[in-house]
Amino acid sequence: MPGFDESYLGWLRKLVGNQRLITPATRAVIRDGKGRVLLVRRSDNGQWVMPAGSMELGESVMDCLRREVKEESGLDVLDAQVMAIYSESRFAFTNAYGGEHQMFVVVFLVEQWAGKLITQTDETTDARFFALNELPNLPPVYRETLDDLQRYTGSVIVK
Repeated sequence: MPGFDESYLGWLRKLVGNQRLITPATRAVIRDGKGRVLLVRRSDNGQWVMPAGSMELGESVMDCLRREVKEESGLDVLDAQVMAIYSESRFAFTNAYGGEHQMFVVVFLVEQWAGKLITQTDETTDARFFALNELPNLPPVYRETLDDLQRYTGSVIVK
């Protein structure tokens, strides 16, 4: 796994500094057979989130999804469906290094996966499945994603 400086986003940051970028990314809502949702605890800020990350050059959104889930949980995505697309300007944020991002996130519902859950990776310090009524504190966008999961009927939610 290349470091941030070798990533597509790292390369762009070298060119444009902290100027706002539109950042294509994926997020995985991974459920187990009991309806619980996988969350990972980020190693950089300690927050519980869903596996997610930015696309690299040459990747499709499905490639990005599979790579990010593997990197952050050890699981292999076997099948996924698009649940939502988030691109509104309210999803903009400034990262810990001052880089501004307006996200373009494709949220996938993943109910078919394989492998053994890894609880610690280069990017995470913990990973586990949570019942929806027993969630840890989540950043608002992840809470919103779970709210959207509750109202998802098979039609893509676009925001």
